[in-house]
Amino acid sequence: MIIVDNLRYTYPKNPAPTLKSISCTIQPGEIFGFLGPSGSGKSTTQKILYKLLDGYEGNVQVQGRDLTAWGKDFYEKIGVSFELPNHYLKLTALENLQFFANFYLKRPADFHELLDRVGLKEDANKPVSDFSKGMKMRLNFIRSFMHDPDILFLDEPTSGLDPVNGKVIKDMILDLKARGKTIFITTHSMYDADALCDRIALIIDGEIKALDRPATLKLQHGQRKVKVEVHDAPSPYEYALDTLGQNEEFLNILQQNNIKTIHSEEATLEDVFIKLTGQRLV
Repeated sequence: MIIVDNLRYTYPKNPAPTLKSISCTIQPGEIFGFLGPSGSGKSTTQKILYKLLDGYEGNVQVQGRDLTAWGKDFYEKIGVSFELPNHYLKLTALENLQFFANFYLKRPADFHELLDRVGLKEDANKPVSDFSKGMKMRLNFIRSFMHDPDILFLDEPTSGLDPVNGKVIKDMILDLKARGKTIFITTHSMYDADALCDRIALIIDGEIKALDRPATLKLQHGQRKVKVEVHDAPSPYEYALDTLGQNEEFLNILQQNNIKTIHSEEATLEDVFIKLTGQRLV
């Protein structure tokens, strides 16, 4: 669906490049994530891919066509949810959706149903200036796919949302994937990346440090052992995972039915990111 080859970009008046050599392929129907701290190049990459920035070096293809060859028809194919919501504040939520829908050939059948899906139906006729950031983010999100695009670019889609509304948005993203949409997410939320993405790229200082499935990265960089917490024991026990079935002490603990908790020690995405980059996500 999207092929990026040796993408490089330097902002005007900036002596250092923001993107140094980005290459990746995003498959149709995939949720692909860029995971990295602020300033790592995540949003810059997205802006190039949805034609907000030009003057880049390298090659980009979307649906088998060079990005530079696409005209206005490109925007019928894509939807964008920006990190910072952009609405007409004096218009209501409903009026904003109706206005932006006029830009597209395909219009939603029911604006109220869209608003209802993100808990904004009762606020349909309220000026957006009265909305909280979380409400604006939810409106921003449904606006990105109301014209039924093939590809979605979501920049920090759960930013500013409480856990309940964050789950609503994530469930909707997974539903869009089930409908065959290709979704490119940028985020610094390791939890969101782990929960949503088929594959992730860890990006730091404009370079991809690793690219794989979240589960694969966690296994590759974790420890092959289990930690067992036992009732009345002062500290947990640790056992090698590969010889667990032959470990008499562990088998005795199982037979005594004395286990409080047991966990494998694969890495978290934060562990992987720190190990590969030497930095923390902020």
